[in-house]
Amino acid sequence: MALKSFHGGVHPPEYKELTEDKSLEVMPLPAEIFVPLGQHLGKPANSLVKKGEYVRRGQVLAESSGFISAPVHSPASGKFVKMLKGPVVGGTTADILLIKPGEPDPPKEGEEGAPVDSSPMLLEPYRLEMVSGEQIIERVREAGIVGQGGAAFPTAVKLSPPPDKPIDWMIINAAECEPYLTRDYRLMLERTDDLIDGILLIGKALGETVNLGIGIENNKPEAIQALREGVVRRAVQIEVFELKTKYPQGGEKMLIDAALGRKVPPGALPMEVGCVIQNVGTALAIRDAVLGGEVPATATLTVSGLGINEPRNLQVPIGTPLREVIAYCGGANEKARRVVVGGPMMGFAAYSLDAPVVKATSGILVLTEEELKAPPETACVNCGKCAEACPVNLLPFRLLKLAKAGRWEDTRDLGIEVCMECGTCAFTCPAHKPLVQYLRLGKKNVRNLPRKES
Repeated sequence: MALKSFHGGVHPPEYKELTEDKSLEVMPLPAEIFVPLGQHLGKPANSLVKKGEYVRRGQVLAESSGFISAPVHSPASGKFVKMLKGPVVGGTTADILLIKPGEPDPPKEGEEGAPVDSSPMLLEPYRLEMVSGEQIIERVREAGIVGQGGAAFPTAVKLSPPPDKPIDWMIINAAECEPYLTRDYRLMLERTDDLIDGILLIGKALGETVNLGIGIENNKPEAIQALREGVVRRAVQIEVFELKTKYPQGGEKMLIDAALGRKVPPGALPMEVGCVIQNVGTALAIRDAVLGGEVPATATLTVSGLGINEPRNLQVPIGTPLREVIAYCGGANEKARRVVVGGPMMGFAAYSLDAPVVKATSGILVLTEEELKAPPETACVNCGKCAEACPVNLLPFRLLKLAKAGRWEDTRDLGIEVCMECGTCAFTCPAHKPLVQYLRLGKKNVRNLPRKES
């Protein structure tokens, strides 16, 4: 039987063997943690703490500032030193809360700066059998959970589709199609039952009639077996979709097409075809918040690449600077040339290693010249390989020329806003054109254009 897949895509070298057999480790707290107010898509949160205040692990440091926003919690107990402007992943600066864990000792009751309650900041745990859908959504909102698949969209919003968009499928995105990254794979092996709990909770939040599934590429047979055995052991209805290994299988639209054969229209969201997609890490964060009363304090990520001395899968305290994570993994070797946050296809080159780990950080890659493989750019020969590989049926070579010429209206007419910046076009281009960079530039300029009259 043919494996499920989608149109287009590429097969980059995987490099998953560097970390796939390495169990998750917990990284100790650093001496200072830097907690950005904007760890999610939408408006940054508004700070609630005062300089010099003692904060507890799990305490709300900043409240959400709108519908598309999420609160930020303290990853550790300690002293809030100050708010500063600092670097964040993606090459910009943002408001950041500096906390010194464990310092000083918490003030005693009655003293200035003492917490109202000295007990740990934990939420009330619920029981899986008793919790309602409304309670799940409220807990997810209260815990500040965001999607861990890349965009960091506030999860409570995603669990609350409008009434006129009925959802009949919720699928967990376990494809983990980016090279190097193995954090989802390790989570599926090490927390199988917890993941199943998270899936069932998401199903409750969306409604009892929603079908539940999980899509996994066939290069992860141990995870497929573990989940299928877990589903049988728990006697629950969750379909495990075995998908063909191909990048970008983990894109929401690609996953829906491969698993269900449904086509999400250009510019539309999965809810238009009755689907909601959640990431493995997001489902586990929901489980931990609802059943364990915990708020996100760590990011589960892969540290890999031929430029790192000790590749690992880690649970890293949110707010830990990238340089400290790299140092914990034995540091970079003499061949290291670039640090990428996320996967090599859709991640961002780190312009500052002082940027901190945030809720949705999935990987830190230290890459060598051998892995970067960036031969000189040559002339486009109009071979069309980029168009063949594009999973959303664009013409990247044409969009490149229009973007270079600054013809933003024409790029809009050719559908540039549909581009998901997956990098398949650049990977397959024999002329080594910087297609993704120009497509990002084009999308940015199109967003600044006046809206076309309908």
